[in-house]
Amino acid sequence: MDFGGNPYHAEWLCGYAEAAVEAGFDALSVNDHMVFSVPWLDGPSALAVVVAHSGDALLATTVANVVVRGPVPLAKTLGAIDRLSGGRVVAGVGPGSSERDYEVVGIPFEDRWKRLDEAVAALRALWDTEAEPVDGNYHSTTGISLEPTPAQPGGPPIWIGSWGSAAGLRRTARLADGWLASAYNTTPADFALGWAKLRDLLADAGRDPDDFPNGLATMWFHITDDPGEAERVFRERLVPVVNRPEEILRDRLPVGPAKVAAAKIRAFADAGVQRVFVWPVADEIDQIRRFAAEVMPLVDS
Repeated sequence: MDFGGNPYHAEWLCGYAEAAVEAGFDALSVNDHMVFSVPWLDGPSALAVVVAHSGDALLATTVANVVVRGPVPLAKTLGAIDRLSGGRVVAGVGPGSSERDYEVVGIPFEDRWKRLDEAVAALRALWDTEAEPVDGNYHSTTGISLEPTPAQPGGPPIWIGSWGSAAGLRRTARLADGWLASAYNTTPADFALGWAKLRDLLADAGRDPDDFPNGLATMWFHITDDPGEAERVFRERLVPVVNRPEEILRDRLPVGPAKVAAAKIRAFADAGVQRVFVWPVADEIDQIRRFAAEVMPLVDS
């Protein structure tokens, strides 16, 4: 989590994690960029820092770019965090959407999708000591032993990040343990259609859709009853960073009163979303406390 306004030290990160757990949140998540339009603290490193300050919360990547990082380095890092946390990692992975991330590591952006399938298979092979090794076009896990192994047998569950395209849903049904959608790239109606399609694909593959989890990430928010503050945060924090038209961001992201935020989240819940990873874009610790106190009760009611 970072929109360029955070102090980059462990004490602040640990305080944020503790405040979130105390407020009733049951998961902490990080996003992934090598380079970006604002400073971006390395996500897995930040997740590792807060392990001892996160209670029993899940520790998720929403998402980690397994193509840019490579499956061996990412498996080593997330496997270590899973071991240190006692088995609390959810590995949300995807190819990302930033061409610049690919440019700086020398991987063609147009290769991201075919590399993703192989990288996910490699993650599983690296975490599961009884799995067949992967020997593909881009990666080989033959002869690689990443010990100590993760705490979770077979490794952390792998959720695939997809905005809901037909190809993305097919990939998720084929490869994943869960689906991670994006709040600013979908609507409740679109999510409902995608979720229904994914459930059909899972059933066709002989998998139980009722045992398949989903979540919604990149739900950026700022709770305030002051219209001027809402507009300032929207224009100074969200618009310059998120490469989407203003009208889409205004419609999809909760910046404003608690009742507006609750209505947006409730609409996604009604569409079938099981878990929402919310993301404060300013005054982070105060905002997660305010979200818990003012928005959560309205969603629950």
